[in-house]
Formats: sequence, C-alpha cells, structure tokens
Amino acid sequence: MSADRATSFGAEAANYEAGRPEYPFEAVAWMLERMPHGSRRIADVGAGTGKLTRVLAQAPDAEVVAVDPDPEMLEALRRSVPGIPTFEGSAERMPLPNSSVDAVTLGQAWHWVEPVAASAELGRVVRAGGVLGLIWNIRDEREEWVRRLTEIMHSSPAENLVNGPGSAGPRIEQPFGQVETQQWDWKRAMTRTQLHQMALSRSHLIAASAEERAQIARQMDALFDELGLDGQATVDLPYVTHVFRAVRG
Repeated sequence: MSADRATSFGAEAANYEAGRPEYPFEAVAWMLERMPHGSRRIADVGAGTGKLTRVLAQAPDAEVVAVDPDPEMLEALRRSVPGIPTFEGSAERMPLPNSSVDAVTLGQAWHWVEPVAASAELGRVVRAGGVLGLIWNIRDEREEWVRRLTEIMHSSPAENLVNGPGSAGPRIEQPFGQVETQQWDWKRAMTRTQLHQMALSRSHLIAASAEERAQIARQMDALFDELGLDGQATVDLPYVTHVFRAVRG
C-alpha cells in the first residue's frame, strides 16, 4: 500500500476526530486481558488522533505511549489526550527500546503495515508473554442503507482485510503465537454532518480530486434525504468491532 496514502490522514485530523467512532471499552479490555499480571506499559501504534489511546489510558495504572508516523495526527492527539507521551514512528520502525512494553495495540492501522516486518519489530519491543492487539471498527453492511453508503464512499483497505470476501483476517507472524479473535456489535448515533466528516477522513476521499469529493458528497446527501436525516437529526450507524490478539512467545 502507498506510504503516502497511509500517512495522509493528518490533513483531515479534525474530521477524523469528529467522524470516526470510539472503541467499545469491553472490546479493548478483551484485547489486553492476556497481558501478564501486573503489566501496565502499552504502546499504541498508528495512534492517530487518540481514539484508541484514550480508552487504553482508562485502565488502572496504565502507562501509555502513542506512536504515529504523521506529526499532524500526533499534534491532534496531544490536544485530545493531554499528558500522553508521543513519538514519531511506525510498526516497522519503533522508537522504543527492546522489551520495553507489555503490549502493543493498533487501531484501524494494521492494514497499512507490512505484516512480517511489523511482527518482528513489535516483537522486539514487547516483552515475552506480552500482547499484540489489533482492533477495527467496521460498518455493519447487513443493513441496506449502510451497504449503499459504502458503495458511494468506496470500500477501504481495512474493510477488505477484516471483512472482505474470502478474507482470512490480519496476518501476524513470529514471535507472536496463535491469533484469537472476537467481535462486538453496536450502534453509533450520527448526524448528517458527522457522516460527511467520517467520509472526508477516509483515505480514498483524501486522495480524491475535488470533483470526485463533490460528487461523493452529493450522492451521500441524496441517500440522507431518503433517510430523512436533516438538521440535528441522527441515524444509528451500526458497527462491528473486530478484535484480534496474540501473545509473544
């Protein structure tokens, strides 16, 4: 995948923060429950504006650091989650010492990495017995209007990896062991404005021409008109949160 596309989100950091959903606390807790007793040091990689970081920071005694390749996203994270140490880096190039954390997490990010190199590098910074956790919020296209929304916005690399036809899920290599997975169904109430912000935060629209972005916005508005979504009215957007975890050998 294009590195430029993977690091393009900073230009839409405000829309990312407003339009993207939070992560269910129960899903994040499950992702980390295999951490050794007493462990508390967590690195959130591809942290973006801090959507996952702020949930991790709620854990008692957690010591969380955030890593992202985009300085604009890290600046947004420092505003939304004050006090969290931040570092520029990526899953393949971690700015942390060997065996320095008890867990590494990636929210909406593993589909941007090279899985063999990332597994090896994250295995370097995670202590033996520590956890690699991956999590994605994916719109639930079992509802017809959600399926139409995706057709308008175009599917994303995340959706294709986690939920695409014939997908085997994310590839995690040594030194991490067997991958376990779980999922949660839930809904997020969203206004028309928030749905547009969510669309604008997606890599396809960030890279699109002004003409294509305008066309997508018109098609989205036509769909929202059908739904009667005006002013401050909201519609429940269904999500499935997919979680994967693996323990370092």
